Amino acid sequence: MKPEMLRQERLRSHRLSAPARSVADAAQHMLAVQAQEFWAGRWALASRTAGSPTVSAVDGLFDRGVLVRAWTQRGTLHIVPAQDLAWMLQVTGARQMRAQEPRLRELGLDAEALKRVEHVVRTALRGGNALTRAELFDLFVGIGIDPAGQRGAHAIGALALRGIICQGPTVARPGGVSREQYFVLFDEHIRESASPVDPAAEMFARYIGGHGPATAADFAWWAGLTLTAARAAASAAQNDERIHEVDDGLFAASNRPRRSPRAASVLALASFEEYYISYADRTVACPPEDLAAVGPGKNGMVRPIIVRDGVVIGTWRQSTAIGRHAEDPIPELLTSGAADAADIGAALDRYAAFITG
Repeated sequence: MKPEMLRQERLRSHRLSAPARSVADAAQHMLAVQAQEFWAGRWALASRTAGSPTVSAVDGLFDRGVLVRAWTQRGTLHIVPAQDLAWMLQVTGARQMRAQEPRLRELGLDAEALKRVEHVVRTALRGGNALTRAELFDLFVGIGIDPAGQRGAHAIGALALRGIICQGPTVARPGGVSREQYFVLFDEHIRESASPVDPAAEMFARYIGGHGPATAADFAWWAGLTLTAARAAASAAQNDERIHEVDDGLFAASNRPRRSPRAASVLALASFEEYYISYADRTVACPPEDLAAVGPGKNGMVRPIIVRDGVVIGTWRQSTAIGRHAEDPIPELLTSGAADAADIGAALDRYAAFITG
């Protein structure tokens, strides 16, 4: 498939040229969007939604238990529909836990220490309680575990990967955008969980539905699985009517969302944007000479991007600090004149309305 066609089909699959009716629908369609920067994950969903969704409206979905944020793949936080978290961790959790083991040993978090952490956290959260990260750290101090040096963060991650806790309701931040969530007990907060017959095949089919056309190698990168495991998932999904093979090893959704005639050609998308980050080869969306400007950089960051007709033409920036979130986002084009200034302004204005709403 030629790059131009591939870009157009991916824009459609990503709901960027075929917006979903609601943020919840966008989340269901995408399955997971990268969200170690919380504002970015929420904007990733809003940018795929028709109308004018606001950050407060998205936060309501976390508060009601429709969405959660968890380390679903690659040791990285993603926003997912709450009902899908359990089976996703069946696919990716064991590999992530194995990768975490050496660091846990370095930090002195052996099986006995983690057992104490689990007990104190379950006790504190039982009955619908919710605690911030800092409050969990206080619990760890109380049982003789110093949370400094990333020890607290890794203890929390170990509980999350085992499906004991997740991040749910948002923590209010007066005068600014909420930047963190409360931790809650998985089993109490998530009342209904989907149970696909073959979770790995389901994950592959859902990935293709929200990101295709794509290959098993793309899925391996996105899901944080070995290529062998990814190919096995693709093979297991070969009879799934939701997807089909359009070329040798290239899969697409069978029923694609309908493009909107009102969809903008210029888009301001989030940092760690799925349209850019979720493939083994990112040069389809971004010219090779511009990859370094977008990232990942040495610090692992991937900048927010401006896209025209599926091609990255620039980046942009804005602070989510209290008060500064109301300032105008600043575009930084990679090529002068790559898009009309009015179109870029309209794309950034949509984000500005979202983050202040």
